Amino acid sequence: MALKLGILGIDHGHIFGMLAGMMAEGATCAQYWTDGPAVTEAKFNATHPGVTRVADRRAVLESDVDMILIAAVPEDRAALAIEAMEAGKDVMVDKPGCTTLEQLQAIRDCVARTGRIWSVNFSERFQVRAAAKASELVAEGAVGRVVQVVTLAPHKQNLKTRPDWYFQRERYGGILCDIGSHQIDQVLHYTGSTEATIAHALVENTTHPEYPGFQDFGEATLVGNRGHGYVRLDWFTPDGLPTWGDGRLFILGTEGSIECRKYTEIGQAHRTDNLYLVNGTENLHIDCRDVALPYFARLAADVQDRTETAGRQAHSFLTMELAIRAQMKAEGIA
Repeated sequence: MALKLGILGIDHGHIFGMLAGMMAEGATCAQYWTDGPAVTEAKFNATHPGVTRVADRRAVLESDVDMILIAAVPEDRAALAIEAMEAGKDVMVDKPGCTTLEQLQAIRDCVARTGRIWSVNFSERFQVRAAAKASELVAEGAVGRVVQVVTLAPHKQNLKTRPDWYFQRERYGGILCDIGSHQIDQVLHYTGSTEATIAHALVENTTHPEYPGFQDFGEATLVGNRGHGYVRLDWFTPDGLPTWGDGRLFILGTEGSIECRKYTEIGQAHRTDNLYLVNGTENLHIDCRDVALPYFARLAADVQDRTETAGRQAHSFLTMELAIRAQMKAEGIA
């Protein structure tokens, strides 16, 4: 059965990958709603001319769609997701799925009450082929038991193209809540941790005092019940790099290690999805550009079968809780 999709909010460019991934699994989409002008709108309309904008989001909520995709301003995502689930729809939301502990508790309560799916699309894992290959290798025991995961997530600022909400702390949630949720997801996933605490967290605005709500550097250390992690985020990618960031993933195991150079190779011909594996018998570079990405197919199956193969609901909750708590700790709130 081909799923029917609706969209609430196209404020972040991740909506393109979210929609394309589901459409590749046979899903269709007829309508979208977004609150006011969005910087993505011209490109979205050109890319998806068959998806019509509606003036009232109730047109989407009251339609016969199976799942709603949400890429609104981060602060608004929780309320929209709850509205969608209350209307009987499953949800895929861009990260961060929410920005406060109060929002997260409201989402937990809604999922328990409605039985709907709330899936946060952590695209730095779900939409990166090298990360998918790393998941396979870890599951096969290629590096033994995972002891620590380190993720580095540099980004280009491109400030002239950013909407106002990118600079408003309450609107985007802070760098550890926003980008950091990607990284915390990976720490929990690759270590298999189901519990974790934030041992250290820091955020700062290093370069742009004219934007007091902007944070261009963040880091956090996690202590999990099955392994540990360090995450670093920044907006310092230089213009000389041919992509938006040299994202790295390091997985340390008891019997080997993995490094993923996700988006490029510095000093070499630009090539994505590079994985390096070293263990007791192998010393390999693996080209992952043809590795399958299972998230979207699994989520489509979950919507139909009421399963949790794309990701455990508890994992999404824990990831967002830790990202928010890390942000709070870094800002001295908790």
